[in-house]
Amino acid sequence: MSKTPSKRLFALIKSLSGPEKRYFKVVNRSDSGSKYWLLFNAIESQETFNEALLQQEVYGKTPVQSRKYSELKSYLYDLLLKSLQQYDEQTSVDYQLKHLLMGIRSLHRRWLFDDCKYMLKRTKKIALKYERFSVILEVLDWEKQLAYASVDVDYLDNNLALLQEEEQACLAKMANIKIYQGLFYRLYLMVQKNTVRSQEGKQEVETLAKHPLLISEDQCLSFRAKILFYRIHSILHYQFRKMEVFYTSCKALIEFMESEPSILKEDSTQYIAALSNFAASCGYEGAYQEMRDVLEKLRKVKPQTIDDQLKIHRQYYNNYFGLCINTGSFEEGLKVLKRHLQDVKKIDNSLFEHRSFYFQYFYIYFGVEDYDQALNYLNEWLNLPRSVDQQDLQHLARLLNLVVHFEVGNTILLTSLLRSTQRNLQKKGRYNTFEQLFIQCLKQANQLPAYREQQKVFKEYLKKLEAQQLTARDRATLRFFDFESWLKSKATRTSFSEVIRAKNSLA
Repeated sequence: MSKTPSKRLFALIKSLSGPEKRYFKVVNRSDSGSKYWLLFNAIESQETFNEALLQQEVYGKTPVQSRKYSELKSYLYDLLLKSLQQYDEQTSVDYQLKHLLMGIRSLHRRWLFDDCKYMLKRTKKIALKYERFSVILEVLDWEKQLAYASVDVDYLDNNLALLQEEEQACLAKMANIKIYQGLFYRLYLMVQKNTVRSQEGKQEVETLAKHPLLISEDQCLSFRAKILFYRIHSILHYQFRKMEVFYTSCKALIEFMESEPSILKEDSTQYIAALSNFAASCGYEGAYQEMRDVLEKLRKVKPQTIDDQLKIHRQYYNNYFGLCINTGSFEEGLKVLKRHLQDVKKIDNSLFEHRSFYFQYFYIYFGVEDYDQALNYLNEWLNLPRSVDQQDLQHLARLLNLVVHFEVGNTILLTSLLRSTQRNLQKKGRYNTFEQLFIQCLKQANQLPAYREQQKVFKEYLKKLEAQQLTARDRATLRFFDFESWLKSKATRTSFSEVIRAKNSLA
C-alpha cells in the first residue's frame, strides 16, 4: 500500500462539504469504533494540522508503529475517495454514463444482448441530452459490436452508413467545441497577462475577432459551442470598450444558458462567470436594480466545487462593492463588507486572497469618512508586490494617498507627499494632464488655512479639469476612482457620497 502524507489526508478531509462528511459517516457507520474512524474525527476537529495530536487521538499512550500508521492513513484516504465517487454518482451525469457503459460491458460479456440494447438506448438518450459526444461515439461503437457478435447482418446492412454518419457528426461537433475552447483560452490568456494593452496585443485581439468561426453563431454545432461563442464575444466587446454591446451580449448569454437548465446544472462554472460579467455590464450601463437582481441570482447558485464556491464569493462581493461605490451607497457598502468578512471566515484562508479586495475596502471606508481604516487598507494596497500588472494600481494608490491625508488635515506630511509623488510620476513618465492639475490643486489648497479659500481653489481646478481634453490614460485613472466627484464635494462643501448619488440621479 502506497504511503499517504498526513497533510494530503488533512487537506482532503478539510475540503469535504457537510453533506459529503455525513454521507461518509452514514456509509461507514458500522466501523464507528475503528482506528480510521478515530483518525477521521481527529482530523475533522483540528483547525490546523498537528501530527502529534492526531497520533495521540488514535493510539492514546500506545507506542505508534510508523508502518501501521502509514497504512491507516492510506486506507482512510482511499476509503474517502471511494465514498466521494459514490456520492458524486448520485448527482453527476458523467458518473451515471460511466456506470451505464460499464453495465453494458458486463452484459455483453455474458451475451445478454437484448439487455445491452436496452441499456444502449438509455445511455444514448442521456448522452444526447447533455451533449456528451465521446459517450455517443462509444454507444455507436457498441451498436456495431452487438450486431457483429450476434451476426445481425441485416442490422449492419441497413444501419452501418447511418452509424458512420452519426460518428462523423459527433467528431465534427467535438472538433468544433475544441476550436472554440482554443479561441476562448487564447483570449483569456491575453487578458490575464495584460498583453491586450500593447499595440501588438491589440492587433492580436483584432485578428482573433476576425476568426471565421466568430462571424456568426450559425458556425456553432452544439449548445456548448454557442456558449463559448457568446463568451468570447462578450470579452471582445469589453476589450473594445463597447459597453452597450457588452451589456446586451452578456444578457443574451444568460438567457441562452438558462434555456437549457439540465446542461447548466451539470456545469455551473461558466454560468457563474456569465452572471458575474452580466452584473458588471449592468454597472457600466447604470442598470443598478437589474444588477441587484443578477447578484441575488449569483448568490443562489449552488457551487459544485470549492473553486465554484470561491468564485461565487469573490464575484458576488466584488460586484456588490462596485454597486455601492458607483451609487454612493457607502453605508450599505459597509454593511455588505462586514457580512463579507464574516463569510470569509468560512473559507480556507490559504485559498482566499484579501489583496483583490483592498481597493474596494479602501473606497467604502473612504466613502463613510472612516479615513483611518481607509488609510490602513490603502497602505496594504501600496505594499502589494510591484509586478507589471500592478503598476497602474500603484500609481493610483499614490494619488489616493494624497486625498486621504488632505481629508485628515495632515498638512506638513501632505507637503512632503506631494513633492515625492510628483517626482515619482515624472520619473515613471506618468505625469499626465490630470495628475498635473490634481497635484497643483492640492498644493494650493494645502497652503490655505481657511476652508472658504480652499473651496475657491477646488472650484477653479474643477473648471480647468472639465475644460481639458484628457488622454486615454487620464480617463482610465478617473474610471478607477471618482476624483472629479471628490473635487466637486470640496468645491460645494457636500459629502463625497452625496455628490455621487446626485450624479447618478439617486439623491
